[in-house]
Amino acid sequence: MSATPLYIICSPRPQVGKTLLARLLAEFLLLKNGNVAAFDVNLKEPSLLDYLPRVTETADVIDTYGKMQLMDRVIIDDGLAKVIDLGFHAFDEFFKMTDEIGLLKEAARRHVAPQILFMADTDRVSARAHEMLRQQIPRMNLITIDNEFVIRGELPPAMEGGRLFRLPALPGFLKTYIDRLNFSFTGYLRHEKDSSTELHQWIRRNYLAFRELELSLILQRS
Repeated sequence: MSATPLYIICSPRPQVGKTLLARLLAEFLLLKNGNVAAFDVNLKEPSLLDYLPRVTETADVIDTYGKMQLMDRVIIDDGLAKVIDLGFHAFDEFFKMTDEIGLLKEAARRHVAPQILFMADTDRVSARAHEMLRQQIPRMNLITIDNEFVIRGELPPAMEGGRLFRLPALPGFLKTYIDRLNFSFTGYLRHEKDSSTELHQWIRRNYLAFRELELSLILQRS
């Protein structure tokens, strides 16, 4: 990578698949690179820390100390990909902070490439939050996540114009299966002999999509 990637997965709404995407992405990066640093900014359990305790630490943005401590850990060009699972309760405060400190400019100065992964929804709160991010974040750094389990139809028109990442829906019984705290996406790929299963293909499809996301990041900065 030409710069150290930082993925910030966010939504102003709960239960939109944010932690699921953070788990998938963190496991992909762990498989591909051998390591990843994940940060869990959540109140409700189970959270990313419960699923990936070996590579995840808790963080908060409640006060100035917590904000600066988190930024010091993630805005660093050490070649280690970072994933932030940003809880809905911290959405406004986090992006108020990033605007005030000029996150994108500071990240560029330190050779870090932030990618904001916004979990789409059809409610007014999500619409306002997405518009705020569009005004604050350059198009190349903002990716709208179309989680088909949540959206169940077309994205709101205002969210269709930028970069998109589609997260296919899984049947309810498989969703329950992968929600177990001891479940590993990479472990399933390694141990499930039948590569034609729906879950096997779903994981592979998302891992390949993450790889395309990485490649697009390289091309943008080349």
